[in-house]
Parts: sequence; structure tokens; C-alpha cells
Amino acid sequence: MIRPRGAASLSRASLCYASFTSARTTSNLAHASVLRKQVHRLIGAQSRAPLALVPHKPFSTSLQRYATHPGNPFENKLDKKHEEVVEKEKLEVHPEEVSESSSYHQLFHEKGVEEKEEKDEDMLAGVKADLQTIKATFALDEVPREALVIGMAGVLPYLATSLSTVYLAFDINHASETGSGFLFSPHVAEQLLHIIEPLQVGYGAVILSFLGAIHWGLEWAKYGGVHGYPRYAYGVIAPAVAWPTILLPIEYALISQFCAFTFLYFADARAVVRGWAPHWYSTYRFVLTFIVGASIVASLIGRGQIADQINKLPSPADRIKAIRDMQLDAMETEERVKRARIAEEEGGGDEEEAGDDEEEE
Repeated sequence: MIRPRGAASLSRASLCYASFTSARTTSNLAHASVLRKQVHRLIGAQSRAPLALVPHKPFSTSLQRYATHPGNPFENKLDKKHEEVVEKEKLEVHPEEVSESSSYHQLFHEKGVEEKEEKDEDMLAGVKADLQTIKATFALDEVPREALVIGMAGVLPYLATSLSTVYLAFDINHASETGSGFLFSPHVAEQLLHIIEPLQVGYGAVILSFLGAIHWGLEWAKYGGVHGYPRYAYGVIAPAVAWPTILLPIEYALISQFCAFTFLYFADARAVVRGWAPHWYSTYRFVLTFIVGASIVASLIGRGQIADQINKLPSPADRIKAIRDMQLDAMETEERVKRARIAEEEGGGDEEEAGDDEEEE
């Protein structure tokens, strides 16, 4: 709303007169200048229509208030009347509240403040949570029952050969300490150990080849699409790594198969991430690989306990070399026999010629 021009001029004149009057009555020129600025600001605000709200400026307003009102605005004024009342009050004694804990101040708590009793935290809560996670991982609820049953049955021969190796090693150690074996004699235990070890290595090579063949089946079924040579490579690399291990000594063969099982597990887990295999396949493979890996470690430990007490079982490479040496020996023997026979024949012919010459004479 716009005010009439006469009223505006009248208010402007009255404000100017008040400012000049206050400036003359005030001894401080600084106060007069501040008042003059305020008057001009008010006159300018009244002469124009208010278009918008002016934002509040508490800091500048507080400075103007301190400039127009002399004195220390931060001065702490005491209430003397209240202080006198408190001074006349008599302290009351409460000996029942005095105790050993009331004579010192709490370090982490405020005195006189009731605090809730903290419940004893379960120190095994983290361990229980980890066990629940492991249980959920090994539950294998999403794995088809047929695949789970057949897979677990497939690792039983590997586990059985490993446990047999451990027991036979124990029996051989028992015989070396007491003079007789627990169930078998040292000679029988050693012979059984030489039979079981090749079975474990050969069965491990079969399992590795089977794990590679699974990817061929997934490719033929077009699971996750057709990927061609990259997926077929899984089925080729697995037997290429597995079968040469049967020609190595038993310790090197088991270590090589352990590395091969671990590598194939990571390859299968990567295939699951790419969508080349079902989502439950990585967990399923982890459980089976864990059992096989533990069996290999147990066999190596048992074999290491009796490494200096039994004769080394010849590896297939040693057998091939022995067969080749036998063939060379047989060829050399046959060559010597032929030469001896030829020499005999030549010697017989010379004797006959000498006899004929004598008769002629």
C-alpha cells in the first residue's frame, strides 16, 4: 500500500528533526552519525513500496545495538539478592549417602545420574555368526539331490585310499617301534601301500578328466549360450594335465593333482560368474574339492612319516626304463649267441678242410 505524499513528507520531517535534536543533545559524535544513517535508511524504506521481505541480519543489528548503547554487553551481572539467600542457607548432613564410591568422581560416568545396567554381551556371538555362515554355505540346498549324492559317492574311493595310506603308515611306524605291526606285518603293510598309492593317483586322474568333460556337456546343451573354443578348452586342459601325473613318483603325482584340482575349482568358479554354469555349481565344486584336497594332504603326511622306512615304489617311468634296459640286455645276449654260433660254424668248417687235406696226402 502506498501512503499519501503529505503524510510521507510529514513523517520525514519529524524524523529529521528527531535525529538532529538527538545529535545536538548527545556528546558522542559517533552516536549521532549512527542515528543519522538509521534515519536515512528508514526514509528510504518508507518512500518505496515493499516488494519483498528484507532478510534479517543479526550480526549487523547487534553491532548497531552495541554502538548505540554504551557499556560491556558481555558483562556477567550477579544477582546479589539470590547470593545472599544462598549464603544464609544451612548445609544439611546426609551420612547415609556417604560410601566408598561417593568420595571420588566417576571417570566415565556422571555422578548422581542413574545409568542402565549393560547386559553381558555374548563373547561368542561373532563365532556363532561365522558358524552359521559356514553352515549355510555347506548346506547345498540348491544343488540337485542326484548330483549331490553321486558327487559325494564319487569322492569316497579317493577318501578311502587316503585313509588306508594313513593307517598303513601308522602300522609301519608301530612295527618299527614295537617289532610287530598292529594288524599287518611291516612287509604286508608295505606291499599294500604300494598297491593303494597307484590306485589313488589313477582315480585322481579320472576325476580330473571328468571335471573337464562337464564343460563339453554344458556347451552342447548351450547353457548360457554358445561359446565355442573357450569352453571346449576346459575339457581339453583337464585330462592333458591329469594323465601325465600317473607317470610321476607318488609324492610329485599327489602334489600335481592337488594343484590341478585347485586350478579347476577356480576355473569353474569363474565359469559360474560368466554364466557358463549353474549358480550352485561353484559351491558344489568347493565342497568336493575340499574333501579331495584334504585327502591328498593326509596321504602326503602319512607318506612323509615313513619315507625312510620303506623301499621306494618304482614309478611307471622307472618301470618303462627297466623294461627298455631288459630289452637292450636281451638284444646284447642274443647278439653274443649269434656270434658264438657263427664262430663255431666257421671253426667246424676249417677242421673239415684240414681233415680232407690230410686224407689226400
